[in-house]
Amino acid sequence: MTATRWTWLVLVTIWFAFFGWYTSFDGPLRDDEIEAYLRAAEKLEPPDPVLVETMRRFMEEDTGDDFIMLNIGKAYDEPLLVEDVEPGQSTEEVLAHYLDYVAPALISRASHPVQFGLAAGGTMDLLNAGDLREWGDTVSIRYRSRRDFMDFATNPRMSQVHVFKVAAIERAIAFPADPWFHFGDLRIILGLVLGLLGCAVSWRISSRRVRRAE
Repeated sequence: MTATRWTWLVLVTIWFAFFGWYTSFDGPLRDDEIEAYLRAAEKLEPPDPVLVETMRRFMEEDTGDDFIMLNIGKAYDEPLLVEDVEPGQSTEEVLAHYLDYVAPALISRASHPVQFGLAAGGTMDLLNAGDLREWGDTVSIRYRSRRDFMDFATNPRMSQVHVFKVAAIERAIAFPADPWFHFGDLRIILGLVLGLLGCAVSWRISSRRVRRAE
């Protein structure tokens, strides 16, 4: 096999390996999985019957595809002095304790932020939503599947670190969107990057052969 073919074989293998990890092939949640996740959700502290019912509908309507969770929030200027929060800690430091679990847990499930933003002003259109006029930031997180989200959300560790989010965030809204699409899909980006790399390596190999032939 020529060097060019080896190059393309390696690059294509890398892309398929990433595609297989990044994409969910397990289909929609099964009834037994839904009941298991609901039992786990009911054990969270503090239990929230409304949230549990919302999770049930969310799982029962599973498409089997990835989805995005839209988050809008506003942090406290100073964190609440709740359990495990020490006097003098900044909001950023408290929130970092929460992210110490969240970030690795998301990445291990092929889930990650796809958009960050800081509020550039107050709410400009508010319809039947109370007096929610001031926000701080927004982040949209892509989850590989609803199964991955429920694994993440019902993990006992999540219940332990949630106190840091409560201490740091004054108010927040989060809701899922599915179906969704964006041109920054990592499968597309990686395919383009590997394709460009393959073309560059192939061109270099061909150029060397031409020079040797001369």
